[in-house]
Amino acid sequence: MADSKTKKRCSFCGRSENEVGLLITGMNGYICDSCATQAYEITQEALGESKKSAGATKLNLKELPKPVEIKKFLDQYVIGQDDAKRFLSVSVYNHYKRLLQKDSGDDVEIEKSNIIMVGSTGTGKTLLARTIAKLLHVPFTIVDATVLTEAGYVGEDIESILTRLLQVADYNVPEAEQGIVFIDEIDKIARKGDNPSITRDVSGEGVQQGLLKLLEGSVVNVPPQGGRKHPDQKMIPVNTKNILFICGGAFDGIEKKIAQRLNTHVVGYTASQKTATVDRNNMMQYIAPQDLKSFGLIPEIIGRLPVLTYLNPLDRDALRAILTEPKNSIIKQYIKLFEMDGIKLTFEKSVFEYIVDKAVEYKLGARGLRSIVETIMMDVMFEIPSENKKTYEVTLEYAKSQLEKANMARLQTA
Repeated sequence: MADSKTKKRCSFCGRSENEVGLLITGMNGYICDSCATQAYEITQEALGESKKSAGATKLNLKELPKPVEIKKFLDQYVIGQDDAKRFLSVSVYNHYKRLLQKDSGDDVEIEKSNIIMVGSTGTGKTLLARTIAKLLHVPFTIVDATVLTEAGYVGEDIESILTRLLQVADYNVPEAEQGIVFIDEIDKIARKGDNPSITRDVSGEGVQQGLLKLLEGSVVNVPPQGGRKHPDQKMIPVNTKNILFICGGAFDGIEKKIAQRLNTHVVGYTASQKTATVDRNNMMQYIAPQDLKSFGLIPEIIGRLPVLTYLNPLDRDALRAILTEPKNSIIKQYIKLFEMDGIKLTFEKSVFEYIVDKAVEYKLGARGLRSIVETIMMDVMFEIPSENKKTYEVTLEYAKSQLEKANMARLQTA
C-alpha cells in the first residue's frame, strides 16, 4: 500500500508511471506522454480556429505596387513578352483595387477580370506566374488543370484548387478569399470533340463545367485536407467572388484554327489577298475568343475569362538574353553551383551562340536551352568537384563534342 502512494502519477489522468510510456516532471506535478499529446492537439485546434476567425490583411493603396512597378519587377526575371506583362500587371493591380473598394460605400461595383494567357511551350507562362507570386501582398497559388476530374471520378476534384489556396493562407479564410490562383495547362481540359459530349468527358468538358462556379464567384465547400483521403473532414465554406483566376495554356495547334478564321494557310501555296498583312511566324497575336471555342473550351468558361492575352514565340535574340541576363538565368545558376565548390566557372562567348542556335533548331523554347546546357555540363559537373581546380572554362569545341556524344537529335521535334 505504501508503494502505491509514493508512486508518481500523472496530474491530469491519474495513471501511475508504470502505466504510461513517459512521465514528465514539473514544478508541482507530472504529465504523461498521452496527456501531453492531447494537450498539444487541443492547443493546435484552438489556434487554428482563431486564425480562421481572424480577418484578412488590410491593404493600403499607397503601399501597393503600381502596374509600372509590377512590370519592372517581372522584367528582372522574364525576357520580352511585354504585352502579357502589361495585361498581368494591370489585372493584378485592379484586383487589389477591387479588394479596397469594399470599404468605399459606393454603389459602383467593380467586376473582377479573370485572365487567360495563351502561348506555346517554353515561352514563360508559368515563369510569369511564379515571378509575380514573389511580389504579391495576397495569397497566391499555382495549380495544374491536368490532374482535375469531374466530381465522383478518380483524380482531384475542382474544389482542391481552393484547398491549395487555403493552405497558402494558413487556413485564414478571409485572407484566402482575396487571393490569386494561377491555373496552369488550362488547354488540357478542352473537350475532345466539337459537339457537346453525350457520354462523360470526365477530365475535359466536365471539369470546365465544374470550374464555372469558381470563376464566376460563389460559396464553395472546400475540404481542408483534400477530397478523397479524408471523407469525414469538416468542410470550410469559401466565397470565390474576390479570388482572381489567371489561366495559362500552350493550346498546341490553335494556330491552324486562327489561320482558318483569317482565311489563310499555315502551310501551302494558296492564300487569300488578306495574307499580305498577316505575320505567319506569329499567328498567336491574332488570337480571339472564337479560336478558344473551336479549340474546345466551352463558351461559358470563355465568357468568365474576359482578358485574353498571348505570349510571343521566342526568337533568337530573346533566347540569347534568357540564357544569361535574368537574375536567375540558366548560366548564372551553373556558375553558382560551381561557386559552392570553390570553382570559378567561365564560358567562351561562342558557346552561348552555339547553344542558342541549337535551341532554335530544336524549337523547344526556353526549356530547350536548359536541356542543351545540362547535356554540355553533365560530365564537367561529375568530374570537376573531385579535382583540385579553382577555375574551369567551357570552350566551343568541348560543347560541340558533348552534344555530338549525347546524340541530341532525340530532342528534335517532328
